[in-house]
Amino acid sequence: MKKARKGWLGLAFLLVAFSVISYYAFSPQPRFYPSYVSNSPSPTGVKGLYTYLSKEMNVNRWNHAPKFLPKASEKQLLVIVEPMNNPDSEEMKQYIDFIKAGNTVLLLEDNPKGMFDVQTVPAADEDNKGDQVFKVYDSSNQVYKAKIDSYVRLEANHDDNILLHDDLGTVALRQTLGKGQLIVAVTPEWMTNGNILTNDNLPLVISLLNTSGAKSILFDEYLHGDVTASSALSVYPQWFLLLLFQGIVLLILWLWHQGKRFGPVFTPREDSVRFSDEGLRAMAAWLLRGQRYHDSIVIQADYLKLLLQERWQIPYSREWQDLSSSLERKWHGIKPAEIRSFLQGLTAILEKGTLNKQEYLLWSGRLDQLRKEVEQG
Repeated sequence: MKKARKGWLGLAFLLVAFSVISYYAFSPQPRFYPSYVSNSPSPTGVKGLYTYLSKEMNVNRWNHAPKFLPKASEKQLLVIVEPMNNPDSEEMKQYIDFIKAGNTVLLLEDNPKGMFDVQTVPAADEDNKGDQVFKVYDSSNQVYKAKIDSYVRLEANHDDNILLHDDLGTVALRQTLGKGQLIVAVTPEWMTNGNILTNDNLPLVISLLNTSGAKSILFDEYLHGDVTASSALSVYPQWFLLLLFQGIVLLILWLWHQGKRFGPVFTPREDSVRFSDEGLRAMAAWLLRGQRYHDSIVIQADYLKLLLQERWQIPYSREWQDLSSSLERKWHGIKPAEIRSFLQGLTAILEKGTLNKQEYLLWSGRLDQLRKEVEQG
């Protein structure tokens, strides 16, 4: 009884120890989110703003290359927040084509120089970067308070519309490209979850979004490296993809049916069995290649005399010219004169030293005819 109790206690101890080790060894690690992505709940993400906007209007994430951007007549706003990857010249052209089609791109980047040919100038107090709350003015000179981390300001042209500025320069501006517009700001930190509700960041962000007048918003995640594997398929409607998938399945089934074997697999007998006449075939091939026609006729005649003794009881020791009377009784359908002529010719052939091919084929056929007669009866 005590041994059983000790066994149960030991098992319980092992289970507890295993549970503790499993908890610390296999507990899930916190998920890492890059900064400025729309699905990140971390302080550096922008999920808070994305969730708020999705309750007010049509908002989606864009994970595909810019060449797939929808260029519909409805005004759309593409929000690019602090991109991790700079687009190449071809992708930049595609973004510009999207704008010229009548849409808006809102770019918020700490230093947007090089994007859309935007130029920047250094701020006066670069050493105080990130430590000061600035007074920000809009186009109506209304004052807002916001912390600006960027140490550069935008260089505005005479055709640009300055949306926000502070004492150090232009914070946000708007350019017209074709039928659309480009809005650039140096304040991506305003949109983050940790800063959206501090100071006047939320009103400033909303004012930039409202400037576009768009009816739907896309948050660009392509430049954050979040590219889906099905980017090329996303441009096709669902019904087309469904038909395409069904067609592929039907094609696979058809190919499978065409190549399917019904029933067991049989190996041909000649692939696994050695025939008993291989020696005879080899001997015949050797005689033919060496043109030993006389030897072959002798062998055939000797084999035929063995059959005559076995089937027709004609002694093997008798010579061919002495078999006339015996063959006339057994070999039906052949005239006695023909039998005598056959025996005389065979005796002459067997006594002859050499044969040509024509003689060999003639007498080989005659011997084979007699052999069949003997075997049949």
